[in-house]
Amino acid sequence: MSDSLNYTTSPLPSSVPSVAGDSNATLCQDWEQSHHLLFHLANLSLGLGFLIPSTIALHMIFLRLLLMTGCCLFIAWATLYRCTLDVMVWNVVFLLVNFMHFFFLLYKRRPIKIDRELKSLYKRMFEPLHVREALFQRLTGQFCTIQTLKKSQAYAAEDKTSVDERLSILLKGKMKVSYRGHFLHNIYTNAFIDSPEFRSTQMNRGERFQVTITAEENCKLLCWSRERLTYFLESESFLNEVFRYLIGKDITNKLYSLNDPTLSDKAVKKMDRQPSLCSQLSMMQMRNSMASTSDTDNVLNQILRGGSTGASLQKNPLTKASTTMKPIEEGMEDDVFETESPTTSQNISRTPREDM
Repeated sequence: MSDSLNYTTSPLPSSVPSVAGDSNATLCQDWEQSHHLLFHLANLSLGLGFLIPSTIALHMIFLRLLLMTGCCLFIAWATLYRCTLDVMVWNVVFLLVNFMHFFFLLYKRRPIKIDRELKSLYKRMFEPLHVREALFQRLTGQFCTIQTLKKSQAYAAEDKTSVDERLSILLKGKMKVSYRGHFLHNIYTNAFIDSPEFRSTQMNRGERFQVTITAEENCKLLCWSRERLTYFLESESFLNEVFRYLIGKDITNKLYSLNDPTLSDKAVKKMDRQPSLCSQLSMMQMRNSMASTSDTDNVLNQILRGGSTGASLQKNPLTKASTTMKPIEEGMEDDVFETESPTTSQNISRTPREDM
């Protein structure tokens, strides 16, 4: 019993760390040796990837490439020198994710092969407006057809062909636009054929062409279905604005060519050509004739015969003067831009005084 009472138990190991050990764990008095060179190269690759400025065109591709390089170095470091499975697995996951992004960016940058017949059209009309090749291929590859017209074959007949079917661009050849058998203007390569009809009938459907369009040479056309093109442009706002600009510019060119039908063709200037309808009389004469008479058909027929509009109207007793519209004098438009004379200003200042 005395032996058992004199027995002293050994102290149990304390679960609380000592003060010295705790101080070493928090204050890092004993630093470990630096890691292998692969570890530092991996972090350097990540840092360079994050420092790439976004102003570089291929900055996302370079970023993904450097991130993949860093992940590969981390995998080699964790496998060969640290033998840490968790570090290796996480970096394998990061490597796969970055590789998928890298492959997708390369796929978006792939060279787009544009059809040889459409290449000049893209270079002339769409590339200056910053339309990418992929977007142009979407525009021309899904619901667009290339049609051909032989010489003297009609594209549209006056008062017969509907304007709701298509929108076309002339790829090759030359076409002629006429009204009641009288020449208006030509249509040349890389120009819209029916842009005025497309713009003027966006709200009103069921209209028909007011002119006749025929091929003067063997022509090749790029044709869109109007309904499908409109639906596609509604989903592509940028391309919709591009089309609005191109169609507006084409209509302006056609209006200019009414006064000079050979404006866009230097070779035709050396040839004898039937004058256009609008080149036979000034715009002021046409406006005065239509405004001062109620019989519009007779005026139009006189214009088409090429006679002097003002003289024929004065000699013709059947023409009746309009009571609502008066002829516009040619000097009135010029007076708008003339400086105001002192006599005119005095007359204007005297008028309210006399009324008083």
